[in-house]
Amino acid sequence: MLLPARTAVLNYLYGVKNADISQIMEALKPLYGKERQFTKDRYLDHVMSLEANGMVSLCGYDLDQNGELRMCYEINDDGRSAVDKYVDKKYRK
Repeated sequence: MLLPARTAVLNYLYGVKNADISQIMEALKPLYGKERQFTKDRYLDHVMSLEANGMVSLCGYDLDQNGELRMCYEINDDGRSAVDKYVDKKYRK
């Protein structure tokens, strides 16, 4: 059984210092890559929703080599508390 995609994003950020959408998707691709919702727009929506709910924070932004905006996010204390409370330890990295 897999975690819901949004929870998987939060769980991934729990184990890293920070990440952008491409890094998150690359890490989750082995488990979620075949799903129809596995798109950059959908995962940006996941991260922005987590930010709006106070679980992750934007920690930086720049332009990538293609001139596209790249935003990096990091989990905050509320996000860590949510993972500790709701995500079983067998899913954590």
